[in-house]
Amino acid sequence: MSFQGLPPAVRERRSAVAGAPLYCDAQQFGLEGDGVTNDQPALAALVDRLGDGYVADGRARIIYCPPGLYSIRDAGTIWRSGVSLIGAGPGVTRFLLSNEGNRAEPTPLAFWTTVQHGADRDRHIADCTFADFEIDGSGVAMAEYSYLAKGLGLQYVVRGQFRNLYIHHTAATGLGCDFLQDSVIDSVVVVGCGRLDNGEEMGGAGIGVGIGGWGAVERLTIANCTTVGNGTNGIFLELQKDTWVPPRGYRIIGCHSQGNRFGISDWGADGLIVTACTMIGNLEAGFDVSAEGTSGVAGRGGLVTDCVIDGNVRDGVSVGNTPGPYTVRGNRITDNGAYGFHQHNLSHGTGFRGPAGEVVIEGNDFWGNGLDAIRVDQPMSDAMIVDNRIRNNGRQCAGAAEGGGESVRYSDRYVVDRRADWPHDGHRGKVLRVGERVAVVAANTGTELTLAPVRPGADSAWSGDTPSPGTRYELPAAPQTRAGITVNAAVDQATVRGNRIWDNNEVRTQSHGLWITDRGSCVGCRVEDNDLGGNAEAATRLDTPPVGGRWDRNHVDQDWS
Repeated sequence: MSFQGLPPAVRERRSAVAGAPLYCDAQQFGLEGDGVTNDQPALAALVDRLGDGYVADGRARIIYCPPGLYSIRDAGTIWRSGVSLIGAGPGVTRFLLSNEGNRAEPTPLAFWTTVQHGADRDRHIADCTFADFEIDGSGVAMAEYSYLAKGLGLQYVVRGQFRNLYIHHTAATGLGCDFLQDSVIDSVVVVGCGRLDNGEEMGGAGIGVGIGGWGAVERLTIANCTTVGNGTNGIFLELQKDTWVPPRGYRIIGCHSQGNRFGISDWGADGLIVTACTMIGNLEAGFDVSAEGTSGVAGRGGLVTDCVIDGNVRDGVSVGNTPGPYTVRGNRITDNGAYGFHQHNLSHGTGFRGPAGEVVIEGNDFWGNGLDAIRVDQPMSDAMIVDNRIRNNGRQCAGAAEGGGESVRYSDRYVVDRRADWPHDGHRGKVLRVGERVAVVAANTGTELTLAPVRPGADSAWSGDTPSPGTRYELPAAPQTRAGITVNAAVDQATVRGNRIWDNNEVRTQSHGLWITDRGSCVGCRVEDNDLGGNAEAATRLDTPPVGGRWDRNHVDQDWS
């Protein structure tokens, strides 16, 4: 065979260094996989040995772990370039993390970080694959929360692949890797991670990716992943420094996020693509753009398309602290406890607080949301709200209610009042008060309230102990006005066109098609070709009259002059 046509670097590449084979069966190199022996020292020694070989000859190595229970105790393994870890499949090859011998040690399976190891662009990890195994982090306990108590925690990775992994019940983020270039996260299932995060700590997510370390372009695809019941986000991207340029190049495709605090979050990317995902049953929002990350910078220029965003306890899509633009197109946004789409700055956010420019809400299907389908509480300019189908929202229509005595019983996640006669889901999204305790209503029948867990993965919904039978409860009244589109901030030069906004339920709950509140304004807007017929009270409610613009060809527009 002739090698004359190959590049010099390839022609001159040497064979594998003696003592550093290209493929290793871990059980032939000191790992036992018996669930009793601490396999971490042997794994660390093997990673160093193969990493040295990669440095010497440039050839990547594979550690194959046959079926077994591999106990990793009291120390994480510092990873090396060119070393891949492959198992026989989740549930077959299992890594059991624990730190009972050193509670101060967070014990990730593998890590390489800036603070601990000096990782940076010039000292990065390259050519590593982690595939076909399970990480069980339930054995790690910490006196104080540590964001390093992850399953995998690598920074500055080039050509990394994370495939077919099952990561669960880690103290901090399950797969928390930052600055991934030319990398893929595919078919990773993350459940119950961030269990020691109180909701205010760093990390605590299912899949968390810090971004910005490589500059303006970082190429990463997250595909076909499932994140359930994680402490903060199912999946999030987080700009790490406010001095860095928000990077482009990120895609989240075909993923499922359920029962997390936030489903999928953009905390600082530029042009994030989120498509064909399901974001359901999350406690704060299905999809979130905000400045909640460490840099205080929200995402911008992103696209959310062809997703199902359903049954989240509060908002379906929550967008704030961003200068814009952002596009939300072609999604089903339904049955969320509060708003379908909520444009607002989080009160505790530190990011941009001016008008959001060029936000596009196009071709979505909004129905069954507890309050308004689209709610604007942040100033906006040049927004486009076009061709949406908005129907049967305002489901949180029940009046104030209270009760107690022998008809009332409580459990960790339910309240039953046999004397009640509540409208179906009429209390959804409300805060229930029982003395000093509070809980959030996720759904209700005529006599039973289903309560959302107090945090992801929690057994109880209550802020304190479960109330005793008969204890008196209180539910607030619903907002009187629950519109298809509500403008509650300054909106300039917006286009609202081609929307169908109506209620076809036997008992209508969506009070108006369009509401401009006394705090809102609509200056120079183009409101044209909308069909606003069939709402419970009127087509529009204009507490602040619009100024300028064009208001033409709107069906059932008797409120406009």
